[in-house]
Amino acid sequence: MRISFLFLLIISSLLFSCQSKFNETIVALDSYKIEDGFNLKVIAAEPLLKAPVAIDFDAKGRVWVAQMPGYMNDLQGSGEEDPSGSIVILEDLDNDGIADHSKVFMDSLVMPRALAHVYGGLLYAEPPYLWFVDIKDDKPVNKVMVDSMYAVEGNPEHQPNGLELNIDNWIYNAKSNFRYRRKAGKWEKEPTTFRGQWGITHDNFGRLYYNDNSRILLGDYALPNTFINNKFFTPKSSLDKLLTSDQRVYPVFAGSVNRGYAKGVLNADSILVNATAACSPLVYRGGEFTESYDENVFICIPEGNLVKRALLTFTGDSVIAKQAWQEKEFITSTDEGFRPVSLKNGPEGSMYIVDMHRGMIGHHAYMSPYLRDKAKAKELDTIINFGRILKVAHENSTADKIPDFNALNGSELVKLLSNDNGWIRDRAQHFLIFKEVKDVIDEVKEVALNSENQWSQIHALYVLEGLNALSFDFLITIIDKSNSQVASHGLVLLKEFASTAHIEKALVLFNNVIERNEIELDLYLGNSLGTWMSLDERKFTPVMMKILTRKPDNNTLADAVIGGLSAVDTEVYNNFVIMDSLKHTPFVNKLARTISDKNAGKMNAIFTKEKTKEDTRTSGARMFFQICASCHGAGGKGIEGLAPPLMNSEHVKNTERLALIILHGLEGPVHVNGELYNINLAMPGLIRNESITDKDIANIISYVTNAFSDKPKRLSTTRIQELRNVKSSSGMEFTEKELQALDK
Repeated sequence: MRISFLFLLIISSLLFSCQSKFNETIVALDSYKIEDGFNLKVIAAEPLLKAPVAIDFDAKGRVWVAQMPGYMNDLQGSGEEDPSGSIVILEDLDNDGIADHSKVFMDSLVMPRALAHVYGGLLYAEPPYLWFVDIKDDKPVNKVMVDSMYAVEGNPEHQPNGLELNIDNWIYNAKSNFRYRRKAGKWEKEPTTFRGQWGITHDNFGRLYYNDNSRILLGDYALPNTFINNKFFTPKSSLDKLLTSDQRVYPVFAGSVNRGYAKGVLNADSILVNATAACSPLVYRGGEFTESYDENVFICIPEGNLVKRALLTFTGDSVIAKQAWQEKEFITSTDEGFRPVSLKNGPEGSMYIVDMHRGMIGHHAYMSPYLRDKAKAKELDTIINFGRILKVAHENSTADKIPDFNALNGSELVKLLSNDNGWIRDRAQHFLIFKEVKDVIDEVKEVALNSENQWSQIHALYVLEGLNALSFDFLITIIDKSNSQVASHGLVLLKEFASTAHIEKALVLFNNVIERNEIELDLYLGNSLGTWMSLDERKFTPVMMKILTRKPDNNTLADAVIGGLSAVDTEVYNNFVIMDSLKHTPFVNKLARTISDKNAGKMNAIFTKEKTKEDTRTSGARMFFQICASCHGAGGKGIEGLAPPLMNSEHVKNTERLALIILHGLEGPVHVNGELYNINLAMPGLIRNESITDKDIANIISYVTNAFSDKPKRLSTTRIQELRNVKSSSGMEFTEKELQALDK
């Protein structure tokens, strides 16, 4: 008996010693407040994470994280070019809903900022490249460069990001005018509308939403790439629209804000008034919140340590946003390290928040002296080795178990096209396409034709599009029997089947659509007409006129029609009857500008822009640290005996004087803020360095005035070229008196 007991003890000890350690970090959320009826939970934190900026979910629902620990490690932004970034997989091995392990998928990356699980692998951005890798046993294999010019290197605030797979099977980005997809094993890239700054999202219909620092929500009134077929027309009334004029935010404490000294930035209690760093909007499509939250937009406000909620109204030819509340936010915190930078719909219907949890969220190239001083006083630059993923769930949520998409058969995937959760529907659509599950095409057609859920119908249509299983007659039936939203997608897809053989059927269909008198249908019918008019202008022109004369003052409708007229815009413009009957309408005015641009060879900028340009302050900052910081100091406060301070210097505030100093140099003594600096050295000018261009000088000025004065300024390269010829009396460095004389 004693031997048996000893044996059991040894076995138990061995089993216990072999158990995995669960590294769950407990983070108190006492300083956070969320809207009543919701729960906020930390599902991952340091040391499993460090500076997360983006997440996505794999086929099993696991969270994958792009980490950017090289961003703003100190007030000078040191280490940005170091390969310290990574992509990690969070695992919950004890199945309690909180990550306990972090597995490195890929490391030694320089500032990765976006990732997406698509085509069975991982698409990720590591500027300047966009890469795709297959996944085998949670390791990257078969690395392929998708785009060698995805982004310029430099400031992550102004580089493409997002990688949002939309319902139309294309992948869209913020801060970019390109979209991507893979078809028949080959990656495709084509122009699209330039959108936003950081983060991008889509609604159930497929419209895109985005924002920039000071505007909490921008978006398109129309489906992407439908109104830009005419390369000489820029549809300004329908794309890249400000959806609300209310930029008010409601932080619960006086945080540290860039340029807080400027009039109107802070209120009397030193609390932020309007957004200054809004990012990463998310249309909630999870289906687990209450009905009133369906297709609400949530917006990250990291500088205010909060997450905002906005309501959308769809009119058919526009989208209107309204803040859900005044004097209130969805999530607020008094933790100044709370930096929500990205939001995602989750596989089980929850909303996930990526909290970079960093003291300094703004790039050093844009940081004002005011914020530098605040950050140092509060030691915000020491909050650097953190990172959290938070989950928002409704208190009455009954989330289903997350399906393993890799284990599902075709019929099971088709059923998921009707799921309440938009993330599930999106993923089911994508898996049916990239796995080429063609044996369920009839089942997919049944969903497209007869589902009572309009969103599942739309998903089914794009499964068929991705599998090349659509036909003209099938789309005719869809458009005839479906509601306006489904029929609108049908009209978009029908353009691919335009041919002389289909003209008569198309005419009957289009006249039926007109009789329905629904503005949403008019938009997409009007947009498709140019394709059909190129086949028979005489037959389809009356259809166009019926639409335009019914709503002659509708700017979105004018955009829609002109955006599709690429092949016949000149013929329409030269048709006196059309122009006379619609004179003084937006259609005629916009078409006239389009033809003028066409004659001048002036295209919509998205068709001539090959990549996003680096912000001038970013490139200026790089040159400043290479050339100027060794004497003036990284913080612009000067170095005793070597160079005077730049901070609030009158020589910095005057951009022409600053240009002359940079170009030709400055000989002391010199006064700064009333103090004499009698340094026995002369600052050499850069004019003799042939590798430094006028643009370089302009960029340095842009950075220096932004970093070391209260008011950022720029100087044109043309003026800098002129100042090259302005010489001092000695022909060498200027003296202070000579510069002052030139001011008069």
